[in-house]
Amino acid sequence: MNLVIVESPAKAKTIKKFLGKDFEVESSYGHITDLAKKDMGVDMKTLEPIYQVSPEKKEVVKKLKSLAKKADIVWLASDEDREGEAIAWHLYNELKLKPESTKRIVFHEITKHAIQNAIQNPRDIDVNLVNAQQARRVLDRLVGFEMSPILWSKVKAGLSAGRVQSVAVRLICEREKEIEKFIPVPVYKVAADFYNKTQNLLKSKLNVDFKEYVQALDFIQRAKGKVFSVSGIETKPGKRTPSAPFTTSTLQQEASRLGFSVSRTMRLAQQLYEAGHITYMRTDSVNLSEEALNSAVKVVTEQFGKEYSQTRQYVTKSKSAQEAHEAIRPTNLAVQVAGSDDAQKKLYHLIWRRTLASQMADAKLERTTIDISNPELKEKFIARGEVILFDGFLKLYQIQNDEDSNEEENEGLLPKVEKGEIVQLKQITGEERFSRPPARYNEASLVRKLEELGIGRPSTYAPTISTIQKRQYVEISDLEPKQRNIRKIILKGEAIKESVEIENYGADRRKLIPTDIGVVVNEFLTGHFPSILDYGFTAKVEEDFDSIAEGNENWKEMLTGFYDDFHPHVEKVKETAERATGERLLGKDPQSGKNVYARIGRFGPMVQIGESDDEEKPRFAGLLKGQQISSLTLEDALKLFELPKHLGEYEGKKVEVNTGRFGPYVKHDSKFVSLKPKEGDEISTITLERAVELIEAKREADRNKYIKAFDTEEPVIEILNGRWGPYLKQGKENYKIPKGTEAEKLTLEEVKKIISEAGTKTKTKTKKK
Repeated sequence: MNLVIVESPAKAKTIKKFLGKDFEVESSYGHITDLAKKDMGVDMKTLEPIYQVSPEKKEVVKKLKSLAKKADIVWLASDEDREGEAIAWHLYNELKLKPESTKRIVFHEITKHAIQNAIQNPRDIDVNLVNAQQARRVLDRLVGFEMSPILWSKVKAGLSAGRVQSVAVRLICEREKEIEKFIPVPVYKVAADFYNKTQNLLKSKLNVDFKEYVQALDFIQRAKGKVFSVSGIETKPGKRTPSAPFTTSTLQQEASRLGFSVSRTMRLAQQLYEAGHITYMRTDSVNLSEEALNSAVKVVTEQFGKEYSQTRQYVTKSKSAQEAHEAIRPTNLAVQVAGSDDAQKKLYHLIWRRTLASQMADAKLERTTIDISNPELKEKFIARGEVILFDGFLKLYQIQNDEDSNEEENEGLLPKVEKGEIVQLKQITGEERFSRPPARYNEASLVRKLEELGIGRPSTYAPTISTIQKRQYVEISDLEPKQRNIRKIILKGEAIKESVEIENYGADRRKLIPTDIGVVVNEFLTGHFPSILDYGFTAKVEEDFDSIAEGNENWKEMLTGFYDDFHPHVEKVKETAERATGERLLGKDPQSGKNVYARIGRFGPMVQIGESDDEEKPRFAGLLKGQQISSLTLEDALKLFELPKHLGEYEGKKVEVNTGRFGPYVKHDSKFVSLKPKEGDEISTITLERAVELIEAKREADRNKYIKAFDTEEPVIEILNGRWGPYLKQGKENYKIPKGTEAEKLTLEEVKKIISEAGTKTKTKTKKK
């Protein structure tokens, strides 16, 4: 018997279809071992990692050991990157496999040909790749476990630091600072609409912008009554070239136009890979195999014609490209639609289009520039446009007409004119425009920046972005538009009209915004650990990992060199660093005359009235969602102390609104109901009527949650429906019901037995507001 071990059940199911009855395919469900939680999981004398089988993987390991003993050959078929190599290595060691009966196989696509080819060409486990993975894991554990406790004591309990995550937060915080410091500079742009002799509209822009309003007005006054003609026509050939096939980062960036987050993109791509639809999804290579190139020629020629086919082999720009040997592409280019749901199908089609377009001919264009002027004016108007002479790869985009690509956008067609032709002026418009600050990062643009700086690798982008959001250092927010006045001048006929209009600006969707905690943590870490948060250092560490993977550097020497400098610095910071709160003085409380501060407290951002060392204790209030220390006003801070706010009475009992650790809520009859900001609920504007709606909705939800109760006991034992299925509740304690148990049929004796056997480890406290 042959035993093939892969990481996931989905991958196992697909591979099983391509192998005969002599092969058993099983899953390890990812890594079977991890660094021990105790004592950092690292031998601090040798920096050797200490591994242990994860508790939830003990049964998996037991089963795999049993199967391995019966097998003639064990095939380790985990992914071909460093993580996959480490999984294979741990399996080899934990299952106590023998070299003569163990084979390592890799493939970058799950197809019959690729699997059979891998079986025919096994190799040994690549220890260099394993060591690179171990070095990353140990170094990140050292950084996290030594820096995080400092954040607990100097900023707030429960925080964490990480080598890559902290640098990602730094990028976002620095961008926010740039935006806060940015001062918009006004400029006046002038445009004109003309008619040619056949009354076709010709749109143009002035070749200069004006810094002052009076300059724009002066030009328009000088242009009034002037006759304009075509003073020059220039036509040049042009072309557009298709982009390279997808790497991990470019797929994440492009898929964001479909509305997919980075983590969702990777989840969908993994599903497509495991189902055999696309090649391996963690790669920084843009290379395509000969087989893929030949397939592209055939598909393009059949669908569009021979003249649309152009074979191209792209060169990877990243000098560290190592995760896989090929770009992300469909395993069969003849298949246009693949995937088990709409999201998978959308992502697959995006990959199919990008791959096929990369092997199509350039689009050929004709670009035209028309100058329109008057001899009495030194300024001139310019109209630009282009004509597609041969659509080439754009034909694929036009056929699909997707919204996710802007590549086919152009400046449009121009009407036919002749040099010297008099054109009729319709109107001239002068409009105030403002320079724009740097754009905030979204997930896709942050990935692009991390890649540009050489920070992280294809396998780390998605986890890094997920981590900084889970830690609440960064949040994804929609930005509401602001308003400002802009000045406008319109010349129509002989009349010049001046006006002031309102412009909306600054609105944006799904941007990464640093939280108050994120800002304070970033300032503390950049101040006390500048080398760890240095972009160059982080990129250099990635290069060291690459060097280890290539066998050019000893991983333990690399770790020792790092830790010998890092640890003494950690000890120094522990001793010398002062507590960081991000404290900001907002002003004085008009009633008491005491100072009002905004700062980070034990439970997050808050406002404080009075000094910590006053005889009379300071008063505290937590910030509401959407409020930030950096922009909070004294007026808004004082309003927080008006809480709890009495709304009225319902059923003879008080209804109050307040805010707690988990956000704003309504309190009635000693019960709490969360407000729903997405439905427009705000603590400052909520009415008694709306509060009653929320109370009744909560009661209805609780009724649906109830299964049965045993009221002979004290306190009462209830069986309730929860987020993860039925559970028992007695007093403040919750207890898990064993899987496969029919909750509604449980007897009192069975319930008591579950509670008595549960033990303290499975009990969870009911959270309070």
